[in-house]
Amino acid sequence: MKTVIHWFRRDLRVSDNVALSEAAKRAETFIPLFIFEDAFRTGPDVGAARLGFLLQSVESLRKNLAELGHKLIIRSGKSEEILPKLAKEIGAQAVFANKRYEPYTQKRDERITKALLDVGVGFELFKDAVIWEEAEILNLAGKPYTVFTPYSKAWKAKAIPLPKAKLKNSNTQPHAPNIPADTLPAATDALGHPLTQTIPPGGERAALELLRKFMAGPVYDYSATRNFPAIDGGSNLSPHLRAGTIGVRTILAELKKARELATPPQAASCDVFLNELIWREFYTQVLHNFPHVTKGAFRPEYDQLKWSDNQEHFAAWCEGRTGFPIVDAAMRCLNATGTMHNRLRMIVAMFLTKDLLINWQSGERYFMKQLVDGDLAANNGGWQWSAGTGTDAAPYFRIFNPVSQAEKFDAEGKFVRRWIPELKDFSDDLIQQPWENPLLLSKSKYAQRIVLHDEQRVKCLAMFKAVK
Repeated sequence: MKTVIHWFRRDLRVSDNVALSEAAKRAETFIPLFIFEDAFRTGPDVGAARLGFLLQSVESLRKNLAELGHKLIIRSGKSEEILPKLAKEIGAQAVFANKRYEPYTQKRDERITKALLDVGVGFELFKDAVIWEEAEILNLAGKPYTVFTPYSKAWKAKAIPLPKAKLKNSNTQPHAPNIPADTLPAATDALGHPLTQTIPPGGERAALELLRKFMAGPVYDYSATRNFPAIDGGSNLSPHLRAGTIGVRTILAELKKARELATPPQAASCDVFLNELIWREFYTQVLHNFPHVTKGAFRPEYDQLKWSDNQEHFAAWCEGRTGFPIVDAAMRCLNATGTMHNRLRMIVAMFLTKDLLINWQSGERYFMKQLVDGDLAANNGGWQWSAGTGTDAAPYFRIFNPVSQAEKFDAEGKFVRRWIPELKDFSDDLIQQPWENPLLLSKSKYAQRIVLHDEQRVKCLAMFKAVK
């Protein structure tokens, strides 16, 4: 082909990018394009943290492409209108892009396919964000897996493809010097979403540096440290996987190298990290094969649950003033940074749904607005797992006790003290249950408990049993 448009979506990188590699290989000329969709600033789940991370990552991509002799064209508006118009404008024969798996993006891609065909332009989509997609891993009955463990075993039985090579430096002038392009603002304020959170840096170079640091040592301690929020024991790569500033094949290739150098206990830790990457793919295939999860419970019978509509409780949860320190510290961290430790996500989600008895969808929406790594598949899957409405084999019996969880994973209260200064005078044995010293609690000005866990646990079990 003479000219191809590569449409960057959630693949904002120049290395290990399947569609970009194909465009560079198969076309005489390819035009890099990013479309700032209207939905990025007007959609129901828009969050300033994720938007800010996106702006940083697009700017990083623009610079990386420029260093390689390519100009990134930026357009703003609706992709189904922009793509046919630009293709005609530059005489492109095709548009290449990497596949998305959300139901609304797949419907949009169907509209784009028709719009491009109407002007004689092809539209090719490539698997890039995951190793195995849609119906590539099925059970013996030929059906999608709905339980993680057998899915992960089937996933691991297949050979993992190698990363795609980095885009080569162009020997010519930028291919699109005269094509009009929009500019994006440097900050989210100009888009009507002021950023009040302190978010991590975006962009491919930031992602690769995080990967290098993690594989140089922390991955070997991952299984031992990953559940302790006061320890920075994770990879911190989830925002980059969500934005596509790093390729999953790149991560897996570096993980393989690290594992080959590992002792047996270190290798086991590498395997725990691998499982987390597989969870991400598990929830992506659940979203594709069971799209009803975007509107209700994976198990439809749980749509009949009689959830509480206590808005005061929900506001207390959102703002970090439930009176349960580990819950409140986690929510304050989220509101300030756009990030939350994985163990804490489970604790606060289970507290909302099984202590406050509030619909998981309310928490799911709040997370999407706050998280810098907010991803529909992973967020929905995690919330439904915690709520007991999802893919787990015996869901509703699992009810975390927020105090015992806190005493197990933040025994000295280091994380709690970081985010709840009101509790600075409490000893380690009281920090996770300050109500045991009513006088000091009153003096501290920290919130009283809004519910009693033991009472709410009984109510939760009765609520689920009524449906079962």
